[in-house]
Amino acid sequence: MFLNSKSSSSGDDDSGERGLLHTWKGYSCSINPEKLLLPRPVLQVALGARHGVLLVEGGQVYSFGELPWKQSQVPEQAKPTLESALSGQRVVAVAAGGFHSGAVTEGGCIHMWGDNGAGQCGLSGLSTVPNPTPVAMVDTDTSPPQTVAVLELACGEQHTLALSVQREVWAWGSGCQLGLNVTVFPVWKPQKVEHLAGRHVLQVACGASHSLALVRCLGPHDIHRPPVDKCRQCNQLLYTMTDKEDHVIISDSHYCPLGVELTEDEGRLEAPTPSAEPSSETAPIQDLEIAEPALANGTTPCSDSDPTAQSDGGSGAVSVVKSSLYPDEQAVKDYLKKLSDNTQTETKTLGGLPLHFQLSKHLPNYSTLNNLVASCASAVGERVASTYEALSLKKMMNFYLPSGATKSPAGLTGTVPGLGDNTTDRVRQEDSMQGKKSSSTGDIREEEAEGLRRRLSLPGLLLQVSPRLLRKAGRPRMCAVALTPLGGAVPEAQEVLPTLQTEVWSWGHGEHGQLGHGDNLPRLQPLCIKSLNNKEVVRVAAGAHHSLAVTAQSQVFSWGSNSSGQLGHMDSPSTVPRLAKMSDGIRVWDVNAGERHTLLLADGDCIQPIIYYSGQQVKEGEEESQCGFFLKCCFVFQLGYVSSVFAGGSRCMALSDRNVMGFIASLHELAAAERKSYCKLCNIKTQIIRPLLDSALGQVNLGLLQTLAGRFSLLCHLTGQHATSLTTNLRRGRDVKSLLILDHTSIFLDSYNDYCSSLGNFQVMGGFQALTKPSLDFFGKTPELLQRLSECSEENPTMADLLVALFYLPTRHIHEYGRLLLKLATCFEVPQHFTVDDGCSKFEALTLQLKRKRKEAEYTFHFWKSFPGKMTDSLRKPHRRLICESSNKALTLQNAGRFSVNWFILFNDALVHAQFSTHHVFPLATLWVEPIPEENTGTYGLKVITPEETFTLLASSAMEKAKWLRSINQTVEQALSGAVQDAAAVSSGSGQKLEPPVSRSASYTFYKDGRLKEARYEGRWLAGKPNGRGVLKWPDGRIYTGEFKNGLEDGFGEFVAPNKPLNKNDHYQGQWKEGKMHGLGTYRYASGEVYDGSFQEGMRHGHGMLRSGKLNTSSPSVFIGQWIHDKKTGYGVFDDITKGEKYMGMWQDHLRQGTGVVVTQFGLYYEGAFKDNKMMGTGILLSEDDTTYEGEFSDDWTLNGKGVLTMANGDYLEGSFGGEWGSGLKVAGSYFKPHLFDTDKDKANVVKLGRLCVCAEDKWQAVFDECWSQLGCEKSGQGEYQKAWENITVALTTCRDMTPFASTSSSVIYFPSPKACDTPLHPLGRLVENLVAVYRMTYVGVGANRRLLPQAVKEIKSYLNRIFQIVRFLFPDVPEEGGLIPEPTTDQEDKQPESTDATLESPKPGRVVSSSALLLPVLLPRLYPPLFTLYALDKEREDDVYWECVLRLNKQTDLALLSFLGVQQKFWPVKLSEHLSVFQVLSSTKDACFASAVETLQQISTTFTPSDKLQVIQITFEEITQEVQSMLKQDFLWSMDDLFPVFLYVVLRARIRNLGSEVSLIEDLMDPYVQHGEHGIMFTTLKACYYQIQHEKIT
Repeated sequence: MFLNSKSSSSGDDDSGERGLLHTWKGYSCSINPEKLLLPRPVLQVALGARHGVLLVEGGQVYSFGELPWKQSQVPEQAKPTLESALSGQRVVAVAAGGFHSGAVTEGGCIHMWGDNGAGQCGLSGLSTVPNPTPVAMVDTDTSPPQTVAVLELACGEQHTLALSVQREVWAWGSGCQLGLNVTVFPVWKPQKVEHLAGRHVLQVACGASHSLALVRCLGPHDIHRPPVDKCRQCNQLLYTMTDKEDHVIISDSHYCPLGVELTEDEGRLEAPTPSAEPSSETAPIQDLEIAEPALANGTTPCSDSDPTAQSDGGSGAVSVVKSSLYPDEQAVKDYLKKLSDNTQTETKTLGGLPLHFQLSKHLPNYSTLNNLVASCASAVGERVASTYEALSLKKMMNFYLPSGATKSPAGLTGTVPGLGDNTTDRVRQEDSMQGKKSSSTGDIREEEAEGLRRRLSLPGLLLQVSPRLLRKAGRPRMCAVALTPLGGAVPEAQEVLPTLQTEVWSWGHGEHGQLGHGDNLPRLQPLCIKSLNNKEVVRVAAGAHHSLAVTAQSQVFSWGSNSSGQLGHMDSPSTVPRLAKMSDGIRVWDVNAGERHTLLLADGDCIQPIIYYSGQQVKEGEEESQCGFFLKCCFVFQLGYVSSVFAGGSRCMALSDRNVMGFIASLHELAAAERKSYCKLCNIKTQIIRPLLDSALGQVNLGLLQTLAGRFSLLCHLTGQHATSLTTNLRRGRDVKSLLILDHTSIFLDSYNDYCSSLGNFQVMGGFQALTKPSLDFFGKTPELLQRLSECSEENPTMADLLVALFYLPTRHIHEYGRLLLKLATCFEVPQHFTVDDGCSKFEALTLQLKRKRKEAEYTFHFWKSFPGKMTDSLRKPHRRLICESSNKALTLQNAGRFSVNWFILFNDALVHAQFSTHHVFPLATLWVEPIPEENTGTYGLKVITPEETFTLLASSAMEKAKWLRSINQTVEQALSGAVQDAAAVSSGSGQKLEPPVSRSASYTFYKDGRLKEARYEGRWLAGKPNGRGVLKWPDGRIYTGEFKNGLEDGFGEFVAPNKPLNKNDHYQGQWKEGKMHGLGTYRYASGEVYDGSFQEGMRHGHGMLRSGKLNTSSPSVFIGQWIHDKKTGYGVFDDITKGEKYMGMWQDHLRQGTGVVVTQFGLYYEGAFKDNKMMGTGILLSEDDTTYEGEFSDDWTLNGKGVLTMANGDYLEGSFGGEWGSGLKVAGSYFKPHLFDTDKDKANVVKLGRLCVCAEDKWQAVFDECWSQLGCEKSGQGEYQKAWENITVALTTCRDMTPFASTSSSVIYFPSPKACDTPLHPLGRLVENLVAVYRMTYVGVGANRRLLPQAVKEIKSYLNRIFQIVRFLFPDVPEEGGLIPEPTTDQEDKQPESTDATLESPKPGRVVSSSALLLPVLLPRLYPPLFTLYALDKEREDDVYWECVLRLNKQTDLALLSFLGVQQKFWPVKLSEHLSVFQVLSSTKDACFASAVETLQQISTTFTPSDKLQVIQITFEEITQEVQSMLKQDFLWSMDDLFPVFLYVVLRARIRNLGSEVSLIEDLMDPYVQHGEHGIMFTTLKACYYQIQHEKIT
């Protein structure tokens, strides 16, 4: 950002120099580092034995030192020379080994050069590679093979390692330090180190002959791999099965030489006793206690944090379950019993116990192997344990416990070989925590000891292990927290922040102990250094024969050769990592190692980093000496701000920056502050919090302390991750772009917020007071440790104060963030300035907020101390904070009794009204407060509204009133916005809107007696009452979901009520008003009945349909009609499907009462009077064959009294009748046979139907009433049409939001467009829908009875009249029926649908208004099927005669038929054109003449309304005329005599099946104003044709 490409050696601080390189050798006071001059800033340095490689900005690479592989034989390149072979490539990383070098380019390609004698350059056939040459790294496992991109390289003396972008390690060269499973060296091609495949490697380092890898621990996000059944090194089976005649021997005697590990107490290689032979050694039990997992078979010991790798670690042991397939179970039992008896005597020798298990041959499958032994374990546990001396007890646990219990019990970890005693405790504690996983990473978990106690209670597990072992297992009975969380601080932080859960793996030559496994043996495969687990190693480095690791806590571990004191301690070489002793306050953050020396970069007291040196001393003219501890290099301050150190051979180098505009200093200060903070937090965690977690606190406080410890731990972890990230930034880029604290500020803010919330909760509950005693027990009466860690400056503070100060310590760090970011911001121009400044202000704001939180928690705590005891228990909640209270009588209750005590306490979640012995809690979410104007009362009053109570509070002064009003309103506002934890997130003086919304969402449980007692409401509120959408649930299971208004159900809603006897629910869905069902709705009863229709006052009232019966699809009965006060009353249709009868008539109180009609499926028809649900009184009964009875009835189908019975042939009986129809009638009367010569006229008088049924105008009154009421009229036609239009608009707009199909256009409103009837949202649309439903219900099924035709036609006509009345109400300007509309303008063109006759005729002076022309097009298409069916049934006989004639006559050819019908010859077509060809009409031609007219007439069956059908007839006439005119070649006027035969021909040829029905339908429903016009004449012609055809005689 501020790099200056010119190199300048002036010491000016602000010269803008970055990437300056200084070099020196050894250490003495007089050393003055030499500055290397380069054209550009240096980014990275790599040093070999005698040469070095530099990477400068721009991606160029320079070499210096001895370069024997170069062709130019210069003794030593003093000046760095450019590697021109790499020009054009942008190099991002360099590496140097003993005598070779490597570079990685931007695309991930590798270039190698230098000595290649051992294949270390990866190029076969060359002993040296003079210039950088590309090396291909190809993954052959993929198909097709893919090139692998590389992140970084590390070079040793004879080998090279590469870390790929997939975080896998590749190796080439020679020696076991490659970690490859090969026997032939050198390895020329890069190969993947399979042993680390699948793990996430963070860094690699190479010593002369050993390798190190820093690996991320396997966490919950890694794929759990299946257990291994083959040795990873030598690829042999871990278990072998030998089939011996009748049993199988399972052996685990696998021995692998490749990856071995020694235990401390025996310096020898261990392998388990070959298990095929019974072992008779004695094994003292104490051996068992010291042997830390020593893997005999050499599979990788996995980290403790990796439960999945248990199968590798425990593969020396097989666990098996008892199989019931033993040949002789009893024998086995006896054997086990004998063994367990022997165990009682403390014998030191072991009887011969074969460790192979004999199983019968038909063992179900091999996998039972894994569970075979558990049943034997209880008896044999101790013996098996001592036999397996190679196993630690930890592995014993793995051996016996189920796979879920693979974690080691606390305290059983033992001491790690060679690890100093002082760290054993740490290992034990952290080890047992590490592998745990939890969705909330900070959760508190019980120490494993608890788990062990539970596991040992499992039947038959480990019960026989010696008591000493169990004592050891149970010893550290501490309750602990997973103080090292597994994921990041927060879920999203995992990928963003660097991980601290790491392991160090090493392999190669180990003669100097440089592998860290506690021995000097070589390792052919990578092996995890157990003692560095949980040490949070973040960087590793390797010297020639020693290794170093830096931890997140800025500690350095060193191990390996100490020949020149390079390990930093005077002791002999170390085979395990040892902690290097540094002075107090020195925090190491970068490390590098040369052949026999070590360089450290550390923080001290000042901001500038310090360099420490240890190892081989090089002084001119003197012998080499050595220094066995780290010495501070005095010259470091001349160098500026050192960002990284490098070592190699005997050289040292440091890369530094001058302080550019203060930016570099600020970055270093930020990183140093974070490292210091992390060390501090870790100390508090291990020295204070861990011991305190074992305190005997109450359950609530312990839970809160555990949460607090978990949050502290997360915060600590986050700080560690951030410190690591800042350190990396210093080493690599030193820019502001990669600062996590700016990119992911929310992670930090949330962690601190959560921590402070739980800290406040603990403080409020008096946690620190409760901790005082345990703290005194732990830290003694003189708590110097506490005082030192808490940085408390008070004189003689109390223990509680010390603890508070200690726990609030992390919050000081936020202020530090703010300060340092502000410093950084000043170094920048825009736009970075804004980014940094924004981050800074966020932390400043958080500082203030947390200070407020702390004050609040303290205020609340002191309040509880003074509050009367009994109430404290029920009111004191961890998250509850006090806002204000009225103990100073500042607030009193209006109209309170003289001696009553009223104390009001406002918390952040409730207002509490406390009295002598009782208190009431009002949740804030449902609390409204309004000031009462002082003018009226002269008092300072506040009105408080809650869902069930309203009371007035009186304040002592105007100021108090304002204070309480503001406090309550602010607190309510916060409670609603969900910031319950932040009780005073807004200070009283801030300009936040003072009043919370009057309308809000909240939940509340009613407690007072009444309809809502114990009901819970969740939803919208308005001033104390449910208002808007919500859900109301009663304890008995009733649930209402829907709209509320003023506290009552109002609007659309669903209601479910359980029906206990039937064990099902009643379910209502529909409209409500004032808490009751009102309007349209559907009620499904538990019994299976469904009512669909109108409600009023919670009862069925108005028009509705009730379907009864189990299955609604085939419901046994349906009623549709009018209801009054929950009863069927008025006109209705009842379809009794079981009886096959349909009743259409009047009802009263659920009974048929008044006139009505009944039709049955057998063709019986009754019309007449009903009383008390029976046919009673005068009536007419017709049977299918036209036998008719007219007279008195007394019961259903029962004749009783005077009457006339007319036979089908006209004979009739007159007299008195009795008995049931169809089962023999008793008759007393006269029999008449009319004379043959009587005229038809007399016969017709016999019976007239339709007199005794409900007249059409009285039917479905309720349907029309509903429509009128929707328009806002009480009765038809009474009301304002303006109001009606408003109602229509409201109905269309409100329902549109609720229903999916309501796409309404403007034309819906401005009728008389038929579109209004297309949407059920429009009152007219709803009306039409209802009418269609009732019409179909009446005339479909049993109702399809030909005798109902006249009624069906009258019903349609009555619909038209009544709808027209509504249309005229909505459009007062429309004239009445038959009136004239003046000459139409374009506006009124819409008045009549396009299908009416008006469009056909020439313009007239006016247009006649007719309801049928206007409304039939809307209504008839929907009613057509049932209506036409009735016509077809009525005209059945006539149509049959007509059809027979049509079929006969159509057999003739065209010309024959024309002549038969008497068509004049001049009208006969002679030539016809078809498809552009003209052909002659021959005598054989058929169906060709007048074809177009025939085709047109056939369309009469596809139209619905009379006007459409008449239109078809008219077009047919026009087609005939056109054809004749083209024949005659002149204009021509028809006379009826000429026209009729031709038309008759067309009608015959059209073959219309139900022509009679069509004719009758047109006749009945034709617009009366059309009858005498042109259409009328044409229709008469068609009708005449129909009759002519019926009576046609064929001569």
